[in-house]
Parts: sequence; structure tokens; C-alpha cells
Amino acid sequence: MKINFLALSAFGVLISISVQAQVIQQSYKDQVETLVQDPAVKKAFDYILRIDEQTVQDMITLTEIPSPSHHEEEKGKVFAQMLRDAGADSVWTDEVGNVIGLRKGTKGQKTFLVEGHLDTVFPFGTDVTVKQRGDTLFAPGITDANRSLAIVVALLKTMVHENIRTKDDIWFAGTVGEEGLGDLKGMKYLFREGAHPLAAHIAIDGGGLEDIVNGGIGSLRYKVTFKGPGGHSYGAFGIGNPHNALAQAVVAFVPKADAFTKEGPKTTYSVSVLGGGTSVNSIPYESWMLVDMRSESQEKLQGINQLFLESIQEGLEKENAIIRRGKALTVDIEKVGDRPSGLADPDSPLIQRTMAIAKHLSGNDPVLSSGSTNSNMAFSLGIPAVTIGRGGEGGGAHSLDEWWVNKDGHLAIQQALLLILMQGGWI
Repeated sequence: MKINFLALSAFGVLISISVQAQVIQQSYKDQVETLVQDPAVKKAFDYILRIDEQTVQDMITLTEIPSPSHHEEEKGKVFAQMLRDAGADSVWTDEVGNVIGLRKGTKGQKTFLVEGHLDTVFPFGTDVTVKQRGDTLFAPGITDANRSLAIVVALLKTMVHENIRTKDDIWFAGTVGEEGLGDLKGMKYLFREGAHPLAAHIAIDGGGLEDIVNGGIGSLRYKVTFKGPGGHSYGAFGIGNPHNALAQAVVAFVPKADAFTKEGPKTTYSVSVLGGGTSVNSIPYESWMLVDMRSESQEKLQGINQLFLESIQEGLEKENAIIRRGKALTVDIEKVGDRPSGLADPDSPLIQRTMAIAKHLSGNDPVLSSGSTNSNMAFSLGIPAVTIGRGGEGGGAHSLDEWWVNKDGHLAIQQALLLILMQGGWI
């Protein structure tokens, strides 16, 4: 039996949870059991514990640097210095602002990506000072995703200190544009056509160890603006009214979308923000809306997208048909978000490794889910990818009351290290 539903994880990541038994192949369980008994791994685990206080301090330092989407430069500079101090073989910032530290492999025939995102949802002017009450740290962005960035630094630091190198090269990165209208800017650049090939992607952006994201919820977002001349509500009566056209478009869209989304993979739609108009006695010169549509299925996402675009034209035509004077209304359709969907097979090596590690370290059965994270790009391209948790306990993500408690937070770093060693062909 399988039940799907949407929920917020402990750290505020939107996920579609599949409640079903997850089968972990015995061979992967055996690999984890062998790996954790290796003396080098035991030493690395001990080192992660020894630097735990500094890892938390790194998280605090990064949290207190404002970094709304599209404005991650200052945090990126600090993060880059942390990577240098951790011992990266080289550090650079690419054309869009992703900060990358290279850990060379012994073979270097492949490269895989380990990252957390630099941006937060909070605008400039938000108080991001970290405050401590008891054992709890409070600050906007402390979990999403400054904890993740601190883990990336700790992983690199551990591998350098313990002289651990995988066969493959590793990019340890802080990426831009994950949140909202950032629209996966950093990921789209890293996975663009002609870019340096990435063989796998491990994103750190979740909750507990057992919370594993193996699928991407795709989304399309639009700002639609109907435009007209505008005028006095009495004196200019008879000209086209953009509000009327927008209303007609919504009325045309909703019944179609409702019928379309009743069957098949979960697909959603929302007319989320409306604006326009100047006063009660004025016909507006523009009327706009922000619309969000999501699905785990790229086919369903394209289907509802087509219905939406048809409805916009229908609304425009209906209002223009009743204009008594003046020019016809026009409409601008701006795509402000486009996140692809995709799914990694639960039986694929990366997902099996992740589940086996999570089961070993947490003792809990892993839960696979789909979410809107940086992994969406790799999922959509069929590149092995997974989003794993940041550990500890936290809540209030995307709110001013965001909080985190360092309850066994080191386990998330140990989980990520084991996954890196298994994925990178460590010897």
C-alpha cells in the first residue's frame, strides 16, 4: 500500500511523502557495516565530533550575513574563505555566484557535487542576529540553509585533516538561487549544456537522517499582466478594464485545472498574488497576478501549463469583445519560475547507499519523498542525485522564529561523509 501526501519537513522543506516500506538491499547494508569499522573512518568520525563547536560557530557566522536570493555575494566571500581555510585544493566563484572548493580525487576521472545553498528567503533589513535561549539557537535562515553550508565546510575540513581522498574529484559548494524566485539559478548554471560534467549530486537541505528526497516536484510560475489605457471610472467608461480580463482568465482556468488535477500524479495550481489599480474611481491601467503550478510529473506540469496559457488568452478575448471604445487590452506573460521534475529509482546505487547509511546511523526506517530542492535539476536529467538532512532538531523554516538545537547534529555530517566515500569510490 502506498499513500502520497504533501507536508512540511521538520526543516520546512516542501515534500511529497510516500508512506511505504523501503527495501534496502543487503549488499549496501554490508558495505556500510564494513565502512564504519574502517580505522580511517572511525578517526574521521572522532574528528567531526572534535570540531563540532566550530561547525556550529561557522553556522552562526554565515547566518548573520544577509543573503536574499540574487544577493549572495557577501556570504559567498566568507564561505569561500572557509573553504580555503579548510584546505580545498582550489576555490573559485563562477559567473553566477556559486562558490566551489575542489578536493582532487586520486583518479579524477569523474566529478561529483556536494552542496548547500547560500540564499535565504529573507529580505535585507531582516534581523538575522543569532540569539541563544537555553540550548536553542534562533535566527531567520539558521537551518535553511546555513546549517547545510557549515556541514559542507566540516566535510571538507575532515577529509583534509584525515588525508582522505576519493577516486573522484569533489566540488564542495555553496550555490545561489535555490529559494523562491531564485529559480535554481545556481543549479541551472552548473548543469547547463556544455558545462563541466557532474556525475552525481548530493544536496544537503533536509531534516532528519531518515528523511531522503529522491524526487523533484517541478514547478512553473508566471507573472501575468493585463494592460490598458486606464481612466476615470465614469468619464472613461467603456474602455477595456484589465481587472475584468484577469478575472475572466481565472474563471476560465480554474474549472479546467480542477478537472485536470483530479487524476494521475499529484498536480497543483494556485493564483497566489494579485495587484493593480490606483483608486476606487479609476479604471486600472494594469492588473497582474502571480501563479504557481507544480507536479512530480513533467508531462502533467506541461499539461496544466497549456490549460493556463489558453485561459489567459480566453480572458483577454472576452474583455476585448465588450470594449465600447478605445484600444484593445494587451497581456504580458512572464515566466518567473521553471523548475523541472524527476525521480531517482529507489533501487539505484546512490539512493540505496543513502538509505543504508540512514538506517545504520539513526536506527529508523528511511522515508523517501519528493521535494522542491536543488536536486531537481539532476533528477530531471537522469543524473544520480539525492537531498539529505542537516541533522539536529529545528523548525520554523522561512519564518522569523526559525530555530535549531544541536541534538546529535554531528550524525548528519557523518552520514554525508559515508555517502561521499561510497559514491566517490574511496579506497
